[in-house]
Amino acid sequence: MRHRACRPGHARRVAWIRPIQETALTDAALPSEQTYPADGFALFPDRSVIALRVNGELKDLATTVTANDDVEPVTIDSPEGLSILRHSTAHVLAQAVQRVKPQANLGIGPPITDGFYYDFRVDEPFTPDDLKVIKKEMERIVRENQRFVRRVVSDDEARAELAHEPFKLELVGLKGGSSEAAEGASVEVGAGELTIYDNVDRDGETVWKDLCRGPHVPGTRLIGNGWDLTRIAGAYWRGSEKNPQLQRIYGTAWATKDDLRAYQHRLEEAAKRDHRKLGKELDLFSFPDEIGSGLSVWHPRGGIIRGEMEQHARRRHIEGGYTYVYTPHISKQDLFLTSNHLVTYKDGMFPPIVMDEERDADGHVTKQGQDYYLKPMNCPMHILIYKERGRSYRELPMRLAENGTVYRNELSGALHGLTRVRGFTQDDSHLFVTPEQLETEATRVLEFVISMLRDFGLDDFELELSMRDDEKSKWIGSDEFWEYSTNALRNVAVASGLKLTEVPGEAAFYGPKIDLKTRDAIGRTWQLSTVQVDPNLPERFELEYTDRDGQKKRPIMIHRALFGSIERFFAILLEHYAGAFPVWLSPVQVVAVPVAEEYGEYLDGIVAHLRAQGVRAEVDHSDDRMQKKIRTHTTQKVPLQLIAGEQDRAGGTVSFRFRDGTQLNGIPVDEAVARITGAIAARTLVDTAEDLA
Repeated sequence: MRHRACRPGHARRVAWIRPIQETALTDAALPSEQTYPADGFALFPDRSVIALRVNGELKDLATTVTANDDVEPVTIDSPEGLSILRHSTAHVLAQAVQRVKPQANLGIGPPITDGFYYDFRVDEPFTPDDLKVIKKEMERIVRENQRFVRRVVSDDEARAELAHEPFKLELVGLKGGSSEAAEGASVEVGAGELTIYDNVDRDGETVWKDLCRGPHVPGTRLIGNGWDLTRIAGAYWRGSEKNPQLQRIYGTAWATKDDLRAYQHRLEEAAKRDHRKLGKELDLFSFPDEIGSGLSVWHPRGGIIRGEMEQHARRRHIEGGYTYVYTPHISKQDLFLTSNHLVTYKDGMFPPIVMDEERDADGHVTKQGQDYYLKPMNCPMHILIYKERGRSYRELPMRLAENGTVYRNELSGALHGLTRVRGFTQDDSHLFVTPEQLETEATRVLEFVISMLRDFGLDDFELELSMRDDEKSKWIGSDEFWEYSTNALRNVAVASGLKLTEVPGEAAFYGPKIDLKTRDAIGRTWQLSTVQVDPNLPERFELEYTDRDGQKKRPIMIHRALFGSIERFFAILLEHYAGAFPVWLSPVQVVAVPVAEEYGEYLDGIVAHLRAQGVRAEVDHSDDRMQKKIRTHTTQKVPLQLIAGEQDRAGGTVSFRFRDGTQLNGIPVDEAVARITGAIAARTLVDTAEDLA
């Protein structure tokens, strides 16, 4: 809903436009006339409105606007409203902690996906019993309906008021560089003015305060009862192991109690689907201590699934005009100096390995060694392949693909199963195009990515276009480049027909990008593929091609990851399917279970026929009873079980049993084989008898 205020002093009827994802406000809830200046309370009396967007910036509902301002309401259940609600709840948490533990020092408390956290320095780590006490105190603060009141302060005033908060003082000193301060620090300090939010009680007394940019909900009562504290963790201040370790409390907050319950139900379902748990139960992968944290090994069954993923992707890439290349895992430092990774990404790289040093018999260095680094990214090596010889416009677009293993020096606390590891394989592609080819090739890339992900059973997508903002000092390249490259990606995104969100200021410093997000079976959103426009690396490496007119020109590079990380994508698929993969991906596609030992030979012949057609099939000749065999293979999520007894052997048939317990009986063997191979070829998810009909 949006309206532009009219001229000062003139009453007018408010005109409304309803945007996507905002709660509709009924006309009965709106004032029929309004004079200006006015604040958000006067403009939007509906209690679902908790903040304003004024001329594109989020503001508190108490903000006064003029007739010339462009004003939109922000409702509590909109994405922006939920973020504000969660940040306000983080403030309530921090206030409650300092009521319970007055000596606690405040760190940072930003909103995050589905919730919030706040970091504290305390004498003793928090316990589950502490959380119960803190929750009770939060409930009191919510009932007190304290108002959040914004106040602009100078740097010196902030330092005086927060003299007892050493971490806040550090953030004040980093004002203007909050991106370097810490993850989440942007909620506290930025490039503009400093502000403190006072929590004011019914008597007008300030009972608590925090350095914060806001906005916040008008009062604590709006937090309601749709919140909860979820867990405790350790976290280093500003993400560095060199800094003090703080205690982090996580929580969640929603517009209603029902929304909270729905979220908690999703968490319960997610716990059942946790890829780390399923990976162990289904014997797919592990992280041996002897190898090191964040470094996985793939077991035979996990290797089969991964192999199917990679082979299918390889076939599709070759059909799409990509050429596979191979590059080493390690390189001299010069490569990463040229690419600038050793300047902008050094903390994410493993320490150097000194090679080629020579010493004499006395141990004196006679030849200096060179520093080698494990590669954090594949792109510099792909660039060297392009640069190996002169290129003509006739060779463009050049599409290079690689399943290249890279290494990132992740903090141990950030590691999480296969979704955050130290060694992983990127299904990287780098495309070298002329400026005229950019839009056409980006369209091909996006269509290819969506088509491939649908092959794996994902079909709920949306796009995010990351663009530059008006702070031109943050970006390199000409205005003309940014305009045509951003427009090219926007055209590609719009043509896809998918929901598109444009995000100013989130582009890489050298070019815009499209991120593709997907929802899994329980509604969680995952960011997968990226299409990144890059004129920077071709410039740094002085890449050229000879154009039609004989002139040397600079190509544009497109970074494109389909899965991103094969390990992470595998984890997403494992959780999406809860381990019950489509037949084509299942490590064991068919298990034959004889009713009695004497029917094993009959099933051996059928399984041999299936194997001859490439089906991963086996016969269970164990001494277990038939019902136990069926339970075992159902637990292992085998999609198809073939059962045979006397009637099947006599009639040349088999019976199917499916993961949900349903059956198809008396199917002729040739028809059964055809149904199985057909389900594999069609990449069908088969859980029930109906799925194989």
